[in-house]
Parts: sequence; structure tokens; C-alpha cells
Amino acid sequence: MASSSAAQAVAPDRRQGTSGQVADRRQNVVDRRSGLDRRQLSREASGYTGPERRSGKDRRDLTGLERRRGPGRRRSDLRKAAEEGEMTTEQFEFVMAIETYKKVNKKMFPTWTEVLEVITQLGYRKVQPRRIRLDNVPEPELVQAA
Repeated sequence: MASSSAAQAVAPDRRQGTSGQVADRRQNVVDRRSGLDRRQLSREASGYTGPERRSGKDRRDLTGLERRRGPGRRRSDLRKAAEEGEMTTEQFEFVMAIETYKKVNKKMFPTWTEVLEVITQLGYRKVQPRRIRLDNVPEPELVQAA
């Protein structure tokens, strides 16, 4: 008896089948070390029976926004300086306005609506159409620049 429990402890991936045979789960699982990628298999080969979720389109291309920089993509000088702690006057004004809003309203994390409110209180208005693609999002009316 002790030897069979020891065998089960040594090989936890071997299970007793309904017919009394030992089934090896490793035979129906793709080993990542083999170089096979389950995402490259067809629906039939992978045994997937659910709906097709691969659209063939890259989601990052839908908005025009990049998720990460990648090789050869450089940050702008303004962004690089801000990330290193050297802010422009405009960036510093925005940060201080948000900090003041948080102190006055006793909120650690303002909502996006509150952030937009602070931005409009700083005097910012939409005067140009957006340069990124946002599906199903109407373009707000533009304010005529003085």
C-alpha cells in the first residue's frame, strides 16, 4: 500500500482512468519547450470548440496609440525630461492644479471627469480635431481660438 501512494506522490501527473489504466496527461498537452505554439494550431487541431476570437487585426492599430515604445522609437524631449523630473511650466502648472484639487476636495484619486474639470479651469479648450482614431466616440464641438 505504501508503495502505491509513494508512486502517486512521485508522479502526480499520472491518473487512474475509468478502465483501470493509468492515463498520462502529458500526451494531450502541448509542451512549451517543444517549440509548438498552441495559438498557431487550427481550431480542429487544438480541440477548441468556442467562438472565433481572433480578428486578424492588431488592436493597437485601431486607435493609433502605441502600447510600448519598442526598438527604434524614441520619447519626445518633453516626455523624456518630464520622466526625469524636469517639467515644463505647463506640466508643472497641471500637476500643481491637480494636487490643489486633491487637497481642497480631500480626494486621493480624482475621477477622469474631475481631471477634465481641472483642465478646463486652467483655461484649456478643444480648438483642434483629434489626431487619434476613437471608434464610436463623437468629436466634441471645437472652440474658436481667440
